[in-house]
Amino acid sequence: MKHIINYLGALLAVVLIGTTLTACSDEDSDSANVGLGIKAFFPTKVVTNQPITINGSGFNNVTEIEFPGGTKVTNFEIVGNDMIRVNAPAGIAASGGKLIVRTANEEAESRIPMTVGHTVVSGFSKQPGEKASGGEMITVFGTDLEFINSVELLDPDSVPQLIDHKDFYRKGTSNLIFRVPQKNIYKGTFVGYLHTYDGQVIPLPELAYEPGADEGHWETVKTTIWKNGGQLGEINWSSDYRFAPESNSTGEECYTVPMDVWEKMKSETFYITIKGANPQVRITTGWWSTNLTADDIMPGNELMVDNGDGTWTVTVNLSSAPDLLGLLDAQHLLFTGSGYTVEEIYFAEEVWVDGPGMQEVKTFVWMNGGQLGEINWSSNYRFAPESNSTGEECYTVPMDVWEKLKSETFYITIKGANPQVRITTGWWSTNLTADDIMPGNELMVDNGDGTWTVTVNLSSAPDLLDLLDAQHLLFTGSGYTVEEIYFIEYVSGGGGGAKENVFWQNSGGGAVSWNGTYRFALEGHDFNNECIAEFPQDVWDKIKTTKFYLVVEATDPQIRVTNGWWDTQWKSDFQPGNELLTDNGDGTWTLEVNIAGDPLVDTIDEKHILFTGDRFTPVKLYFAE
Repeated sequence: MKHIINYLGALLAVVLIGTTLTACSDEDSDSANVGLGIKAFFPTKVVTNQPITINGSGFNNVTEIEFPGGTKVTNFEIVGNDMIRVNAPAGIAASGGKLIVRTANEEAESRIPMTVGHTVVSGFSKQPGEKASGGEMITVFGTDLEFINSVELLDPDSVPQLIDHKDFYRKGTSNLIFRVPQKNIYKGTFVGYLHTYDGQVIPLPELAYEPGADEGHWETVKTTIWKNGGQLGEINWSSDYRFAPESNSTGEECYTVPMDVWEKMKSETFYITIKGANPQVRITTGWWSTNLTADDIMPGNELMVDNGDGTWTVTVNLSSAPDLLGLLDAQHLLFTGSGYTVEEIYFAEEVWVDGPGMQEVKTFVWMNGGQLGEINWSSNYRFAPESNSTGEECYTVPMDVWEKLKSETFYITIKGANPQVRITTGWWSTNLTADDIMPGNELMVDNGDGTWTVTVNLSSAPDLLDLLDAQHLLFTGSGYTVEEIYFIEYVSGGGGGAKENVFWQNSGGGAVSWNGTYRFALEGHDFNNECIAEFPQDVWDKIKTTKFYLVVEATDPQIRVTNGWWDTQWKSDFQPGNELLTDNGDGTWTLEVNIAGDPLVDTIDEKHILFTGDRFTPVKLYFAE
């Protein structure tokens, strides 16, 4: 069936090629002859004064734009025959509706409706009276936060200054993070403000601001997923740029993605660099069955940025399209369209370079705020994904956050003298741990102020994980309230240390007992599919030439670093007491590895690198940067 669908997709591609070439030919001869039509507009959810880009055809003679509710606008910018820029007017119907463009003789209506948003802020990561140093990040959480367009703070002379939304560390619908200016900030206590496109002015908590350290600067660091390197050429409605997970490699893909990276691609934003004069990008499945966006991504779309050097950067968040996301494991991920090559696919994160150290940043999922009381074997603290909201949950979790909850470690702060925590499904069918989590359990830490922090990793319980979408996530037990749920990120800004650049995380492999499970290969060199992961050339070269770290769960580990043929070993086995093996005090150990110049390096391209020994389970591999 799969190959039949692929064949039909190829036939469709041929038809599209013909249509595209014909359309291009007509437009080149006389673009004004193309009929009036709206192809797409972005964003589709707006508030008053929200900038909107409309893409389509026949726009040169447009005289009027009508918004839902009958509000008409004549003040707009015609960028070209295929693009209009306009700000959303006041008075758009709350129920939403279609967008209409008109010329003197005709009109065209959008295929999809416009909807109306409203920003509601429910809390902050900083509370009134706390200190906020230059370089620190402050998290805002609520709903429809994408409409916040600036933060107002005071400069050193007490003059209001605006931090533009383009300079936010992160901007999403439920979480927004901005950074306090490093030096250009008033030293003293004041209230800042959030501004929205539609004129809301929302006060921040009253905080004690002060300038930060002089040292260091912020840089965007790429973690490469895949690089072309000239192996694949220009896309012309082809299926060349197909990517498959290790769990479903069929040989059709140009790159088999390690499972930890694949899960991260499905849950987090990543970027593709493309090269081409006039690219048309379609992000779909390998069966051409479902697309990321309703219309192809082209110049003028907010997801595509011109880098000014013949390349473009496209922002991709697969969790924004649940229908696509549900098919990717089976049908793969495909970049197609016309007029471009894919140069690189990568994650991007901002890190502090040459700064004074690391700063812990909470990204909140949910905060109680007093709405729910103490748990006594109740079902009050139930959380559901947007895809399966039943009205029983205390909070409906956006899909991108839900997928992240399922794949990454997160934390809950609870309050109670003697808590007993059970993490289960809303049907009470499967639990995260065999026994409830109570004081003394390594997953629960006493904060010393009447609260406890519980570490949660749902991926450690596959049986539970498989049920969550349908049965929800429930925190129950007795003797506590849930105060907040959050992720932790580490960025530089104060203290000391270095950022972990994790390049592999364990997604279910078991303990080592002189087995060959944890074998890693250079991309394309896993000839017998015996490796747990393959690494791109740039990561592999870094493994061979720089220091990296292995974190393991163990009480008394014996670790051997060798190749997959067990014929060359780096140093002797590592056990407690060795200076390169550090007890982290939380049930884990960190081994500092530096194989540069060792005979082992000359063997691992073909024979792989293997971590074996006894009495430990690898957790992750990372570079310290």
